[in-house]
Amino acid sequence: MKVVWNIPNILSLYRLLMFPVILYFAISKQELLFTWFICINLVTDILDGFIARRFNMQTEFGARLDSIADIGTYILAFSGIFIFKSTELQPHYISLYIFLALFVICQTLPLFRWGRFPSFHLYSWKVGGYIQGIWFFTLFVFGFSEAYYYFMLTSGYLAFSEHLILQFMLKEPRSNLKGLYWVLKDSKSK
Repeated sequence: MKVVWNIPNILSLYRLLMFPVILYFAISKQELLFTWFICINLVTDILDGFIARRFNMQTEFGARLDSIADIGTYILAFSGIFIFKSTELQPHYISLYIFLALFVICQTLPLFRWGRFPSFHLYSWKVGGYIQGIWFFTLFVFGFSEAYYYFMLTSGYLAFSEHLILQFMLKEPRSNLKGLYWVLKDSKSK
């Protein structure tokens, strides 16, 4: 795997390097700093993917780096939720725990199967990620919206389901897939 340092990969690296800093803000209960920096992480996540696709800078290294940075951003966002927003979300913990469990399964199953984190980058995962990012942002900046929360959960459940189906279908890890439809279409044409 060739290591390429381009703008999208540097943005993903930034998210990885900021992980301990933002986690410190959460643990030390510095909500304002946590909110600012988690929002910057969410924006750089959107930017790295957009720039990579728009300017044809997608690489295997970048896909893996982005996926690891995404996991870090999820850990940070959910740490912030449990530290700063637990009162607002307590009535919804069961649905949130199911969401977290599906996310963890999607990330850890490939580690056992293939010895690495997944880097599928499915359309459903991207759209779900944008919806989740907007939810994280609005939660930390404006407060809890129950309707948007359940919209976010539903899109996440659907994306996680597609991800898991592909994990069981594929015999080896692959990066930058579009989705189940395209994988099935490609397998029929071979």
